[in-house]
Amino acid sequence: MSRLELPALDPTTVTEKRGSGYPEPFRSRMGDRVKRRLGDACGLTKFGVNLVTLAAGAQSALRHWHTLEDEFVYVLAGEVTLVTDAGEQTLGPGMCAGYPAGKRDAHHFLNRGNVPASYLEIGSRIEGDKCFYPDDDLVWCDDGNGEYGAHRDGRRYTE
Repeated sequence: MSRLELPALDPTTVTEKRGSGYPEPFRSRMGDRVKRRLGDACGLTKFGVNLVTLAAGAQSALRHWHTLEDEFVYVLAGEVTLVTDAGEQTLGPGMCAGYPAGKRDAHHFLNRGNVPASYLEIGSRIEGDKCFYPDDDLVWCDDGNGEYGAHRDGRRYTE
């Protein structure tokens, strides 16, 4: 197959980003999580599109909700457990989930299976969005000099 030129893109040519931007003690809880930032690679600026692979035992994120950002996930392979305030549901290939901005229903995925699971993660990029983590002592902040994790009382996590 010939090399594709933008706007077309072969996802396998996009650099893998492993791990998480969370500070410890949260980062290590994610397990083996790989993202390919397809939207960035295509030059998109209004919304993000990530191809995510969760190894067995990994999780997508800490349970969270956004004030301004809509999120949508479409499962491609494997199975993930969607955990929300209402409980748990298993999603397989062809299933999806959507999280409206401002809905205080914290969510994340767990891969409790024995094989990797992959999905597309799509989210709006709204300046001023805040993300809350009701199960953990973490708030995601941006002071104009970049994003960082802080304790609920405002103290930065240091590593």
